[in-house]
Amino acid sequence: MMLMTASAGGAAAPTILVFGDSLSAGYGIEVDQSWVSLLQARLKEQGYEHQVINASISGETTEGGATRIEAALADFSPRLIILELGGNDGLRGIPAARMQSNLEKIVMRAKASGAAVVLLGIRIPTNYGPRYSAEFEAVFRQVSADLGVQWIEFFMEGIALNDELLQDDRIHPNVVAQPMLLDNAWPIISATLNE
Repeated sequence: MMLMTASAGGAAAPTILVFGDSLSAGYGIEVDQSWVSLLQARLKEQGYEHQVINASISGETTEGGATRIEAALADFSPRLIILELGGNDGLRGIPAARMQSNLEKIVMRAKASGAAVVLLGIRIPTNYGPRYSAEFEAVFRQVSADLGVQWIEFFMEGIALNDELLQDDRIHPNVVAQPMLLDNAWPIISATLNE
């Protein structure tokens, strides 16, 4: 689903592309209450002209993202890509090396197009075992270091273990958590926009 969260009136406005999974697609809530919609509002409040386009898909994996990135770049010519993928890879037990390779493909293609990239890191439930969890979490750090992109360690910081901030599935953030997600991501988004 492609959602433009701002009017297309300002065709010349630089584009921010949110490229993620259900955490960014607004799963289980009204789309206009999602952190991505809140991002558009914050940008406007702070005087940025950027238009936010949400190209997130619930259930998306890094492999799916690597397949879709070329078309997304061609369609939207983003100035900045907010990359929020990997959670579904972890839940499916996809090898960390393959996830890392997919994220690297996405980042390299994005940077080759002239777009900046920020990476939102994710953790997985502890029942996947300490070895896989450590390998999984290290991927985001490694991609950031190897390819020179800003990242945050845990996009769901302060939310993931708080049932009051989660939907009934105890995985997806509820409406109350959406401003927190934005606050978690905002420092690297704003820093990158101001580079």
